[in-house]
Amino acid sequence: MSFKDLQLNRPILRAVAEKGYDNPTLVQEKTIPLILENKDVIVSAQTGTGKTAAFALPILQRLYDKQDAPKKGKKIRALIVSPTRELAIQINENFEAYATYTNLKTTVVFGGASLEPQKDILKKGVDILIATPGRLLDLHKQDSINLDYIETLVLDEADLMLDMGFIDDVRKIERLCPNDKQTLLFSATIPFKVQDLAKTILKDPKRVEVAQNSSTSKNVDQALYYVPKPKKIELCLHLLRNTIKGRIIIFRRTKYGVDKLEKTLLKNGYKANSIHGDKSQSERQEALNSFKKKEFNILIATDVAARGIDISNLDAVINFDIPNVPETYVHRIGRTARAGNTGGAFSFCSADEKDYVVNIQKLIHLQLDVIEDHPYPLDPKAKPVVHKKQGSKHRKGRKSEGSKKKKKRWY
Repeated sequence: MSFKDLQLNRPILRAVAEKGYDNPTLVQEKTIPLILENKDVIVSAQTGTGKTAAFALPILQRLYDKQDAPKKGKKIRALIVSPTRELAIQINENFEAYATYTNLKTTVVFGGASLEPQKDILKKGVDILIATPGRLLDLHKQDSINLDYIETLVLDEADLMLDMGFIDDVRKIERLCPNDKQTLLFSATIPFKVQDLAKTILKDPKRVEVAQNSSTSKNVDQALYYVPKPKKIELCLHLLRNTIKGRIIIFRRTKYGVDKLEKTLLKNGYKANSIHGDKSQSERQEALNSFKKKEFNILIATDVAARGIDISNLDAVINFDIPNVPETYVHRIGRTARAGNTGGAFSFCSADEKDYVVNIQKLIHLQLDVIEDHPYPLDPKAKPVVHKKQGSKHRKGRKSEGSKKKKKRWY
C-alpha cells in the first residue's frame, strides 16, 4: 500500500515524500482511514511504529478545507495532549513538516518555559495545538486558549500520562472540549486504567492493535549480565571499551544515578550528556539536539525524560538499572533497531533485580541471553543487600547510664 491509497491530498503527499517515507507503516495503514471517517479510535502500538504520522496526516487532511482563516482569525480545531515536553516538541516538529504545503498553523505549549511568548502565538491564531496537560490548563484559566471549536482531541502516550498522575487533568481537558468531537487515544500498552479512561471518554471506538503489546523487535540482540551492584560502573566502562560502540542511550532509575554515571564517564574521557526531570527544559532540549547532531555519542537518561523521543540510528541501549515495570523494558529497547536497522540491548542485573528479569521474560516470551564471560560476575548465591536502619542500642523509654549520671535532679 502507498500513501496515495489512503486518500491523502497532494500537498500532504508531497510533504510525506520529502520526509523520505515511501509506504505507510502498519499502524498508519490501519488508523488513517478510520480517522478520516471521523471514528473514535484507541490505538495500541509501541514507540517507533510511526504513531505520530498516523494521527497527524488525517488531522491535516480533515482541516485542509478550513485552512484559510476567516477575518476573526484561526480557531484551535485539533488538540494533541502529550505527557512530556520533549514529546510535545517532537510532535509539533512532525506536524510542521507534514503541513509545509498547507496554510495550517501549529504550535506547542509546555511548562518550564515562559508564558508570554506562548500567549502571543496563541493570540495570532492556530489550527492545531500540541500541549502538556498542566500548561494547557494554566493557559485556559487565563483565557488564552479557547477549546470550544475542537473537532479532534488526541491523547498520546496515554499510559505514561496516567502513570505520571495526569488522570484528573486529562478528564478536565476532555470536558472542556465540545461533546461532538472525535477522540483518538494512543498508548504503547493498554492497562486497566487506560481501558477505564477510554470507556468514559470515547464513543464506540475502533480498536487498532499493532503487534503484541509485549513484542520486542527481532532486530535487537538482547544480552543480560549478572553483576554485583557496586561493579555496574566497572562493567559499563569495560563494555564501552571493548564491546559497545556507536550512539548509545544508558537508562538509570534515578536522577542522582544519572548524574553520578555522567560524571564517571566524563572523567574517563567519554563524550556523554544527560537528561532528567531536574534539568530545565532548555538544557534537556539542548542535550537532545546535540545528541541528534552527533556532538556526543552517549546519552544517559531516566525513563520519563526519554519516553517517546525519536532518535534514529541508535546503536545500543544499556539498561544500567533493570526497570521494575516490565513494559518499560520494551519501551527502552524499542529505541534501537528502528526502521529495519539492527541494534543491541545490554542489561545489568544485580541480586535484587532478578525478579524484574523474570517478569520481563514472561512479558516478552523470550529468554534473554546471559553473558557469563565478563570480569565482574555475580555470585549465584548472592542475596539482595538489605539496608537495615540503625536503631538505638537502648530499649525505648530507658535512659542510658551515662545520661542518668549527667542529669542533675531537681529533687
